Amino acid sequence: MSSQSATMAESAGAAPAHLHRGIPDEISIWEILVRLPPKALLRCRAVCPAWRRATSTRDFLLAHHARQPTLPLLIAGEDDGSVDIIAFDHWAGIAAPDQLQSVARLGCRDNYLHPEASCDGLLIHFDRNRQFSICNPATHQYAPLPQLYGFHLLGMYRHSPTGEYRLLLRKLRDFAPSDQDGSYVFTLGSGQPPTHLGYLEPEEVIYFPLSILFRGNLHWHINQQIGNNRIMVFDTAAELFWQMHAPAVPAYAHLFEMDDMLGLASFNYARTVIDIWMMQDYESQVWAFKCRIELPVQEVWVQSENYRVVMPGDGGLLVLVNFGDRLYHFDIHGELVASFHHSGIGLTQLRLKQTLVPHTLFPTLEGDVVNDSPFI
Repeated sequence: MSSQSATMAESAGAAPAHLHRGIPDEISIWEILVRLPPKALLRCRAVCPAWRRATSTRDFLLAHHARQPTLPLLIAGEDDGSVDIIAFDHWAGIAAPDQLQSVARLGCRDNYLHPEASCDGLLIHFDRNRQFSICNPATHQYAPLPQLYGFHLLGMYRHSPTGEYRLLLRKLRDFAPSDQDGSYVFTLGSGQPPTHLGYLEPEEVIYFPLSILFRGNLHWHINQQIGNNRIMVFDTAAELFWQMHAPAVPAYAHLFEMDDMLGLASFNYARTVIDIWMMQDYESQVWAFKCRIELPVQEVWVQSENYRVVMPGDGGLLVLVNFGDRLYHFDIHGELVASFHHSGIGLTQLRLKQTLVPHTLFPTLEGDVVNDSPFI
């Protein structure tokens, strides 16, 4: 070998090995792999040890989580009693089969699990026996929460002063003497029982349990009658309640978030007309009417049990209607975009932003498992 060839060989040997020939690491790792869905990323880790190391660092996992879409969460009850956790990927293409992404499947031992809250990729479930549990469907981490028996879940949030994940609760009347009524806070992983906050919220909150986490605070839309609309807010840093103004809308309505704005979708009695309101100024509590969505009138929908939600998606809003084993996707003009058939499918008003970042709270919870039952 010539001296020039030897020099070139030494230089080649000294150079750092790229994770993929022809593609710089900053492209393959930080532009391609970082954008993959969790399941696809986990498969890519098997390509080579270098990819596994690079995609397992905390910096990478945080960047990966930041790039994951926040998708509507669906569930599907299977004949064997298990539950499929499904993310509706409206970016996958119209009527594409993978628009209904199975994120995870839970075997429920004859106790139907239903997701009650979602925050940073974590899900809180509730079963028919009034038992709560927590899981991360992307990492297959799971733990029961027996301390919450006898409580009603009002919301989940991350406490900004401490970084702890907490649950806002209210004790059920059957389990609470009068001196223990009111709100409670439970810190996940603390090992302590729920802490009593006192009589801080109006009685109506327990009857309108679904909350939305917006700007770090929990919000509920409370409507007892037309003209008496309010939004209850729970400041998750100070852990105090306060009230906001809401537009006068019919009794059935729910909140959503879009483009860092708080939105309100109200439905007529037949749930075929949806009025959309957006809060233009959060501090001044100024609302503005945005648009009206008129869905096709089908007698079977009006006379039968069905469920529908409005959520952000596709650069605007999407309307999802669940009737029987069918899911219908409408756009903001009331036009049918796609429909899907899936046995036992059901809507929730939750959204899921998957994460592979390991949550340290799981090892502190008694009965925690990874890649084990109830995951299938």
